[in-house]
Amino acid sequence: MGKRVGAHIVWDWNGTLFHDNDAIIGATNAAFAELGLEPITMEQYRALYCVPVPKFYERLLGRLPTDAEWEVMDATFHRYYTEHRVRCGLTEGVTELLADWGAAGRSQSILSMYGHDELVPLVRGFGIEAHFIRVDGRTGPSGGSKAEHMVRHLGALGGVDPWRTVVIGDAADDAVAALHVGARAVLYTGGSHSRASLEGVGVPVVDTLDEAVAEAERLAA
Repeated sequence: MGKRVGAHIVWDWNGTLFHDNDAIIGATNAAFAELGLEPITMEQYRALYCVPVPKFYERLLGRLPTDAEWEVMDATFHRYYTEHRVRCGLTEGVTELLADWGAAGRSQSILSMYGHDELVPLVRGFGIEAHFIRVDGRTGPSGGSKAEHMVRHLGALGGVDPWRTVVIGDAADDAVAALHVGARAVLYTGGSHSRASLEGVGVPVVDTLDEAVAEAERLAA
């Protein structure tokens, strides 16, 4: 298959298309409680969060968690999150943005570090799966970077040009993954990172997904 003609967006899921901040902070605090840590606020989370996730825990513990501690915290996080994600919905305006991007002859996909087997039915349940040429979640252990997953994702898309690809996400790691494959990135302030922490990455930072799509169109022109 030859290269696709139009620009392509690789969307992040958690904290970007899926507005799950409440479930994320609740799951994080449930995981912290396993080690006797005090709960943190969403503002503290957004200021301190980083990938790989054990480094985030190190910022609060003062040391990296042991392998046993990581396993307990990770299992607790995912158990809590799965129970509480049902109260979360798509970020405002997402359905219209996805439809408009596709109607203009451009393509889009999802790459998430959320488990693949959980992600696909969740996307399908919101009725938006048809907008994407591919939906990939994480396979293998949690807690790592998106960069190598991005290599596999773009390789599987069949002819998408990295130079005309823009990754839209809410974490610095989304920009790292984009750079790793020669793509561009736009970072959105509505998810896991504060604006201050995102602005140090060196890519465009926006406050709405409408702005993110407009910026992606400019970058991929």
